[in-house]
Order: sequence, then structure tokens, then C-alpha cells
Amino acid sequence: MTSSAVFAEKQRLYIGTYTNGDSTSLGIYTCVLDEEAGTLSSPVLAAASENPSFLAFHPTGPWLYAVNELLKYDDQSQGAVSAYAVNRETGELTLLNQKASGGGAPCHLVVDATGRCVLAANYFGGNTVVLPLSADGALQDKSCLIQHTGSGPNQARQQEPHAHSVNLSHDNRNAYVADLGTDRIWTFHFDPDKGQITAATPDSVAGVAGGGPRHLALHSSGRLAWSNNEMGNTVMGFRRDPRTGRLTMIQELSTLPDDFSGRSHTAECLLHPSERFVYVSNRGHDSIAACRIADDGQLALIEIESSGGEEPRNFRFSPNGRWMLSENQNSNTVVVFRVEDNGGLTRTDTQISVGRPVCIRFLP
Repeated sequence: MTSSAVFAEKQRLYIGTYTNGDSTSLGIYTCVLDEEAGTLSSPVLAAASENPSFLAFHPTGPWLYAVNELLKYDDQSQGAVSAYAVNRETGELTLLNQKASGGGAPCHLVVDATGRCVLAANYFGGNTVVLPLSADGALQDKSCLIQHTGSGPNQARQQEPHAHSVNLSHDNRNAYVADLGTDRIWTFHFDPDKGQITAATPDSVAGVAGGGPRHLALHSSGRLAWSNNEMGNTVMGFRRDPRTGRLTMIQELSTLPDDFSGRSHTAECLLHPSERFVYVSNRGHDSIAACRIADDGQLALIEIESSGGEEPRNFRFSPNGRWMLSENQNSNTVVVFRVEDNGGLTRTDTQISVGRPVCIRFLP
């Protein structure tokens, strides 16, 4: 076996966490996955930070970005976004700088394919922000902020917009923002040169009333997408027009067993690297629903597997697609599952402890 093959089997990953409350977390953690054995090394602190919940890597440079999910930053009702330099040898993160997010509780972010901009969703701000990047990976002041409008029928959760995630199409031309508060997925044209997003036509697609769209998964063909409804405990399927970016809803599927009557909310919606399966996590039922993608883009449920802990949030697949790493926020664990050929999940004996884990990202 060559040294390059040995290196490829060891995949470094980073874990975003919540640091408030009774958490034992201090910030962003790192560990290494052995892709051959499916085992994880003990996590170590890579950088101290406050509520670095979601993470995103630069596509070409050694930089990591994190939202700081705060309600107040720089004496204003907003959160922040942090930029870090990555030491590939040790895994240590060095803070480059930090910028205001322009809205409260930023909860998701993405770096565009050109590496020129970070886009972030502000939950309590109900808006989407674009932060240009300098040549050294540092964040610049925001170049664009789009305020969402509207509400939904659930008065406890949907009195105003709540942007929950922002994703870019594979061609880097469209930005999609799943907004829990308005039951819509907002569609924008994206210009990385100017650091601007502008409303597409139509400007959004309506989801299920009271469902609360949260995250989005886009197929590389540019023709399919899926989004989970947090409050509705369902996953929605969409057709996408590659020319205009328009989404058209084609399906809604429950992610819970028919006989379940307890309280549950979905968290993550993710496409497997093979692009044959879609997975959604259920918080409350504490499970992950595995679905097969048919030729027409429709989903069919394979199974609903226990997450191995409490409050499964984000999960991530290993680069080779053989393993799923499931984060259980309330039991402070990351559990490894083997992904079977049919898309089913089998829990392994590997589990590590991390305080209130929220997001996993593999170092490119």
C-alpha cells in the first residue's frame, strides 16, 4: 500500500458545538476518521469559540468558517461569523478575524465555489447575508443583506421569517434559503464577483403550510432537490429547472413511523455521496430516516434507524460514503454507522463524546 493510500484512509473532521447552557464544550473540536475501519480518534479542542454551531470550508484554501450563533454581538442584536486558518498537520485552528452577521442567531453558512464569498442565514434576523473574502481568507464587511418577509400559520414559531439554511446550486448561480418562519424556500441569483444575491423569478417556492422548511439537499444533476420540514416531520421533494433555478414541489413524505404519536422535529436533510439516497434526522423520535431515490426523483422509505442517542442534529457521510457520523446533541455523542449497499444503516461500536455537537465537516 502506498503512503498516499494510507493518508487517504485518515480523514480529519471538525465538529461545531453549542457552548452555552450546561455544555461541556469550549468551541470547535477535531478528530480523525479511519475510513477503512470506521473508527474515530479522541476529539481535541481545535479553537475556543462561543456557539460555533455550523461550519464550512473554503473550496481551495486552508480556511474554515463558523457561525457564532449569538443573539448579541458588538452591542447589537446580531451574531457573528468567524474565519480560521487550518493547520493541516495538527488540526489546530487560528482565528483570522470575526465579522457581524447582520442578524440574530446565525445558524448556517456556505462558501461559494469560487471561494470569494461566505453566505449565512440568520434565524432571528430572518435574513440572508453575504460576506466577501480577502485573498488571505479573512472575512470582509457584508456586501449584501436580504431581509425576508412573511409568516406562517404556527403562531408559536412562525410569526416572522426565520432563515434556517443557505445553499448554493452546483453551478454556483443560485442561492436557496430555507425559511422556517414563512414556509418558503427563497430563490436568488448569485453574483460572486459583486458579492450580491438578487431575487429570482419566481422569488420562492411554497412548502407545506406550518411545516417549517429547515435544510436543503441539491442533486448534482441540477434537476432535483429535497428539504426537510422541521415541524411537519416530513421531507419534501422538488424538481429544479437548471436554466432558471425554479423549484417545483413533487412530493411530501413522512420521516416518522405511522404509529408514532410523540413530539418530534426533523433537523438535517442530506444526500448520500452516491446520490442514490436521502437521509433525514428526527429529534424526539431520535432516529434517522433513510430513503431511496427513484428514477423519477420520488423518495421511498428504506428504514427509520435509531440515532444511538438523544436529539440527533447534523450528520455527515465519510468522503468514501461508507460511514455516517451522527451527532446526538443532548447525549453529547457522535455515533458511527455503516452505510449498507441498499442505503440502510447499521450502528457500529464506535462512539466519541463531544459536548452538544451540532455540525460535522470533513477537511477537504
